[in-house]
Amino acid sequence: MPQQDAFSPLTESTFSGRRPAHAGDLSVETHGIAPIAQDQRYGTPARLFTVWFAPQVNMAGVFTGTLAIVLGLGFWLGLAAMVIGTVLGSLIVGYLSTWGPRTGSGQLPNSRMAFGGTVVVPAVLQWLSSIAWDALVALFGGEALAVLLGIPFWMAVLIVLGVQGAVGFIGYELIHRLQAVLTVVLFVTFVVFAVKLVGGHQIVTPAALSGADLVGAFVLEVTIAFSLAVSWGSYAADFSRYLPVSSSRVRVFGFTFAGMVLAYIFVQGIGIAAGDLLSEHTAEGVHSVMGGGLLGALALLIIALASIGSGVMNDYSGSLALQTIGVRVRRPVSALIVAALAFALVLWLHAADTATRFQDVLLIVSYWIPAFVAVVVIDWALRIRGRASINPAEESTDRPNAVAALIVFVLAYAAAIPFMHTSLFQGPIAHAWHGADIAYFVNLLVAAALYGGYRLVRRRGASVG
Repeated sequence: MPQQDAFSPLTESTFSGRRPAHAGDLSVETHGIAPIAQDQRYGTPARLFTVWFAPQVNMAGVFTGTLAIVLGLGFWLGLAAMVIGTVLGSLIVGYLSTWGPRTGSGQLPNSRMAFGGTVVVPAVLQWLSSIAWDALVALFGGEALAVLLGIPFWMAVLIVLGVQGAVGFIGYELIHRLQAVLTVVLFVTFVVFAVKLVGGHQIVTPAALSGADLVGAFVLEVTIAFSLAVSWGSYAADFSRYLPVSSSRVRVFGFTFAGMVLAYIFVQGIGIAAGDLLSEHTAEGVHSVMGGGLLGALALLIIALASIGSGVMNDYSGSLALQTIGVRVRRPVSALIVAALAFALVLWLHAADTATRFQDVLLIVSYWIPAFVAVVVIDWALRIRGRASINPAEESTDRPNAVAALIVFVLAYAAAIPFMHTSLFQGPIAHAWHGADIAYFVNLLVAAALYGGYRLVRRRGASVG
């Protein structure tokens, strides 16, 4: 009989604790990666719309849109590429979000069912990715606050990271409440910004490239948009794990998907329209477009708040990832650790060519996620048959399956390297294809083929035996 990896880490006392008991319970959530019991769940799927809409409405999303202009795509091709990549990535996140009510666990703890003890590898990557994403969004919040208050950039970043660290410390329910408020505030503010932009700026710019160069840039922009959306795949169930097991899976998927897609298309469209204004001087560009004065100052304040709204998601999921690695530290403390470590990376991003470094970090921190998704989805599909819910703490994993998951994870990443395109490294195939980066999609397909084939062969072998 094959050896099993038990899920005892999910039941350790360090990883459980005080949970919010109902909507509006803003006491500190000390509960970590241990599954939420079914009789301790609450809420409705509708709240997932705002928790996924607000974090995307920030200057990181806008800046991603400006890359379409930097790459030479122009408005319409840039927008089309963004929509394609966003929809593809959001489909994955919406599906993974449905696991929260069915397990009562976050995404990384759920992945133990596929990876067993080897989950430490994707958990470390997720923890590092959380820090990277924290830095990406804090970069813009810090710039905005520095311009608004006339203080040094590093001091503004400390304020932004300090506030979001405090929210992440309190946890799940405060995050949901904050995002509900920010959804309204950010939507109104960015609509005003868009109106001001249309009124005084040429927004429909033509493509600056042609032929193979244009195709390569289009594919790269699809990948950039896909990377931004799919990066939430390793977070997805974290923010639905308190929902009752009876929650409609269609509604859970629909509200998650709609929140992400609508928000991304909204802000990335603004970025594409304002590409030449915002490609390097985001805060100053926004202040200028808004006409300065009180309206410009208000816009800068909202940008800082938007970065906090996105950053708290990274702090929270990063805290769960740290526990999944096996670090025995309470969830609120681990959330503060993520916020603190993001500070140095923010300063690095701000020190030189922001556009290039932003694109590099955006791509690099998420290259591993498609293979992770392929492995956990295949394992989930084999486990969930005939069951409405799963308790990950009671599941076990064959050690050969866990080792195979890790091997496939590594091989899929290696297979994708020739297709990668960043300023730090350009694979030979991406170079030959005029910069077209399809590494994410290669990573996904290779992992699905290898791991799916392995599980199929093993099941057939077991049935014959």
